Amino acid sequence: MEAKTKMRPKVLHGGLAALVAVLAASTIPGQAQVAKGEWPAYGADKASTKYSPLDQINKDNVKNLRIVWRQSATPLELRREGTNPSVPLNYSHTPLMVKGLLYMNTGFGTVAALDPRTGKVVWFDAPPDKDERRPPNRGLAYWTDGKDERVITLVGQYLVALNAKTGKRYTGFGDAGRVDLAKGYRRPTDSFRWNSPPLVVGDVIVVGGLPGGAVDVVNDEQLARREMPPGDVRGYDVRTGKLLWTFHTVPEAGELGYDTWLKESATYSGNSGVWGFLSADEELGYIYLPTETPSGDYYGGARPGNNLFAESMLCLDAKTGRRVWHFQAVHHGVWDYDFTAAPVLLDVTVEGRRIKAIAQVSKQAFVYVLDRVTGRPVWPIVERPVPPGDTPGEWYSPTQPIPTKPPAYDQQGITIDDLIDFTPELRQQAIKTLSQYRYGPLFTPPSAGSDGPGGTKGTVLMPGTTGGSNWNGAGADPETGILYVPTVKLPVIVELVKSKNPQSNLPFVRRTASLAGNLEMSDGLPILKPPYGSLVAIDLNKGDILWRATNGNGPRDHPALKHLNLPPLGQPGRAATLVTKTLVFLGEGGRRGVARIPSWGGGKMFRAFDKQTGKVVWETELPGGTTGAPMTYMMNGKQYIVVAVAWENVPSELVALALP
Repeated sequence: MEAKTKMRPKVLHGGLAALVAVLAASTIPGQAQVAKGEWPAYGADKASTKYSPLDQINKDNVKNLRIVWRQSATPLELRREGTNPSVPLNYSHTPLMVKGLLYMNTGFGTVAALDPRTGKVVWFDAPPDKDERRPPNRGLAYWTDGKDERVITLVGQYLVALNAKTGKRYTGFGDAGRVDLAKGYRRPTDSFRWNSPPLVVGDVIVVGGLPGGAVDVVNDEQLARREMPPGDVRGYDVRTGKLLWTFHTVPEAGELGYDTWLKESATYSGNSGVWGFLSADEELGYIYLPTETPSGDYYGGARPGNNLFAESMLCLDAKTGRRVWHFQAVHHGVWDYDFTAAPVLLDVTVEGRRIKAIAQVSKQAFVYVLDRVTGRPVWPIVERPVPPGDTPGEWYSPTQPIPTKPPAYDQQGITIDDLIDFTPELRQQAIKTLSQYRYGPLFTPPSAGSDGPGGTKGTVLMPGTTGGSNWNGAGADPETGILYVPTVKLPVIVELVKSKNPQSNLPFVRRTASLAGNLEMSDGLPILKPPYGSLVAIDLNKGDILWRATNGNGPRDHPALKHLNLPPLGQPGRAATLVTKTLVFLGEGGRRGVARIPSWGGGKMFRAFDKQTGKVVWETELPGGTTGAPMTYMMNGKQYIVVAVAWENVPSELVALALP
């Protein structure tokens, strides 16, 4: 629906236009600090816009960008102090830049501060003891009260606070300088994992994450148990590390949502926590939590019911942990369609009404747009019937919430008409490949394969569990209300088999051959028509898609396609946006250590797209594929863009670009 306007706005020029733009953006929490040239949060601001109004680098001069420094994910200074230096395979990290220091998470999982002009180490937190050592986190958190300045990070399963100027740990924080996040859960566990950064709202550090270890695989089965610790969300005092509150994402008896877990399944079911990113509105004092699938990602017969607060958007009061509102996007999930991306906060104008909005992109390629104050949908989200399933013992929701606006930004479901048709021979191969599986519209449930009715090799999920969108999320321009969404077209196969392993106590688990398998033909070609990787611009004032741009070549040089001289087909990868005054920057994603990306996915190209048209105005080849979200800052009058990269023969590192 178009906004009702009676007069054309006046065009502002020069400094006045820039001032108005900064004032408009500053209504989004944290944007005023970004406008000064800093990058104080993982997504630029706590609204997760990934936006900076800096425009020293613009459409006219972006062609002159050059690499000005490089720094290893594990700087040499740390390797001298530590043993067994670790350079991660997939360095999905984004640094912060505040008050003249660039803060990075290292291959040891600790923090180092760099000179933003040169990339040289200024200070570092010593390499951790063996019990702390983990892969680096995707981001960090920064907090100040105007006197004290702290960098907050996870080191393994521990929450740590560092002096932002010196790197010294605060020994009075937690127990001897750290908080063990594996402790304090209502169901005992000895481990904790979370790749995303904590977020500080006011004086409260909010922590998501998951208790327990990673999912194990034994004898071609993904081990799955009905009993798992719930992924409770917790708030800690930023000065002392004291636990302030806990929110139960799997409710206890007497709490809201307990009745959505039938047969008292909430008493033993778990997960349902936050493994993606958090966002916050500090003016409201609200924290926004995108939650994951409950235990048993693809089989939920042991947890009948809609399963609140799994696969939901939760709004909590950050000071108390009290629920303000919630919206569940998937009832009784069996598709692994958990929310993984950071919710994006921005203000939009819909039919003349100004709305404080929150936009959540998803694996299923919907944007769920809500009023972030009340949780009410900006446009209707309606319950619509979805295909039934027939896996023995499973419980199915007859409907799922479907947004009426904006439209899906990538393909949903699969039909014969969606298969490649570059040549008649390739089309016939695609039809033959697809015929081995069940397939249908969005929310077609997983099937039991050869162990169940029909005797197929499982079900094709489209979008797959990589998306649509994944943790790399979206960026936005808070001045215009336009969302920029990287998306991939990667259907996956989910085949359920009867568990033969005594460690699993669910009757059906996912066969791990299908866990690794994107749906493609025997020669590695994708089965669906392109594009396989895109950048989509969505106007959240109107709920319309403005443009779609193909990102990268894709498999156009495959031996079966090379002679056809096809246009760019799109490169699937977990690449994230950087949005600036006139441009959207986007890489192609890494390849090494990235799950569920085809062998031809990812790529070393880094591009700048025109924000208004989607046209590629510049591209360059970096030393590796972009593995983290790019960021930008201004230092001594020069704008820099920094992004993490890695490749098969290139160790993970940060790369900085600037104009000569």
